[in-house]
Amino acid sequence: MAKHSPSPRTDPAALEYRRVRQEFWDIQARRGPRRGWGGLYHRRLARVYRFLVRLGQRVLEIGCGEGDLLAALEPSEGVGVDFSPAMLERARLRHPGLRFFEADAHDLSALDGEFDFIILSDTVNDLWDVQAALEQARRLAGPRTRLILNYYSHLWEFPLTLAQRIGLAVPHLDQNWLTNEDIANLLLLAGFEKLRGWQEMLWPLPFPLLEPFCNRFLVHLWPFRDWALANFVVARPQADRRDGKPSVSVVVPARNEAGNIPAIFERLPEMGRFTELIFVEGHSRDDTAAAIEREMDRHPERRCKFFRQTGAGKADAVRLGFAHAAGDILMILDADLTVPPEDLPRFHAALVSNKGEFINGVRLVYPMERQAMRSFNLLGNKFFSLAFSWLLGQPLKDTLCGTKALWQADYDKIAANRAYFGDFDPFGDFDLLFGAAKLNLKITDLPIRYRERTYGETNIQRWKHGWLLLRMVWFAARRLKFI
Repeated sequence: MAKHSPSPRTDPAALEYRRVRQEFWDIQARRGPRRGWGGLYHRRLARVYRFLVRLGQRVLEIGCGEGDLLAALEPSEGVGVDFSPAMLERARLRHPGLRFFEADAHDLSALDGEFDFIILSDTVNDLWDVQAALEQARRLAGPRTRLILNYYSHLWEFPLTLAQRIGLAVPHLDQNWLTNEDIANLLLLAGFEKLRGWQEMLWPLPFPLLEPFCNRFLVHLWPFRDWALANFVVARPQADRRDGKPSVSVVVPARNEAGNIPAIFERLPEMGRFTELIFVEGHSRDDTAAAIEREMDRHPERRCKFFRQTGAGKADAVRLGFAHAAGDILMILDADLTVPPEDLPRFHAALVSNKGEFINGVRLVYPMERQAMRSFNLLGNKFFSLAFSWLLGQPLKDTLCGTKALWQADYDKIAANRAYFGDFDPFGDFDLLFGAAKLNLKITDLPIRYRERTYGETNIQRWKHGWLLLRMVWFAARRLKFI
């Protein structure tokens, strides 16, 4: 009969490993704060976590120590777990509004419920069995939970050991020096899916000017990022198909598109429990508004809404349509029909099967029809796809495809958080992409065939809008990357 690996809860070697570490951290707690260069390091960690975790969430920290990081996140419900009684005694004195439990990361059976965020800060380096601990975290994760962890880079093993010996850093016992590939694989084995990863902290010493330049800017640029002290990873539970047949609202911004309106009514498939069409007409010079009204009369079987735009720009039109949408899923379809309406069920299927939480149409995979996109526009799209993939930390092949889909509940969160970025985007694509990245949603590219226009002309002005996009890259870098 095959023998199973011994559990960390019963394996004598694992129990001895825990005893030694528990005793070690009890001693560190009784000595009180003694962080050396670690004070700067922990302040930087807190800043990054505050960016990733929205205020007022249910947060669990595994390996919480004195609870300072958990408290900095201002959770509506904050739960800290640690196996050091002395550390927990200090945590309860410092943060009486939080709850702390003495438990091993390998056995969280005393906890129940689901958390919005589960964090492990510099914890996986010190665990006997990382997979077993992550499996315990998975039990406390709901479908929308985000797991965030940071861990030391293997390249810093010698500098950290030296700093500890000369008193510049808190001493540690032997560590697990895990690579990014190791962590991604362990997350997969434990039932999580890695969403994105990046590096933080290049210069851990408090030198004015040099320290913020290195730790906010230089660390995010190649090749310096490969020498960073800390690796960060955001993950979500592996996807399960969603139940039911979620309804759909398709918002169609339409300006000077009268000739395309009949085809939208004829070609748009029904999806989910119901599909509603929401037209937002924006100061057209042709009879687009009249065309919409005529087709609504001709197709009483269609669930339709029609609004005239009072503001300007596609972003304003999309927001107006979304504000009146009744569907569980929100989609955008450009009225120029360069993305076929027949492709929209694929966006619906990707969301329902949980392949992603924000589905982004991609025009740059398949060959395009000859006149679908001008050469300079194509080059610009490829450049901006690389720039925004770096900014968002997730692969993004096409930033300006107008067809996108997301859950209305997620859009409501993006809209509520819009003040963080401001009203800067006339297109609407980046407002949604940046908002989705800030919420740590899984952005999934969905390749489509891009077609030539059969009516009207593009509203994109390559040089004017190209300059605007460059400004957006810099703006987004300051708000998403160089925090």
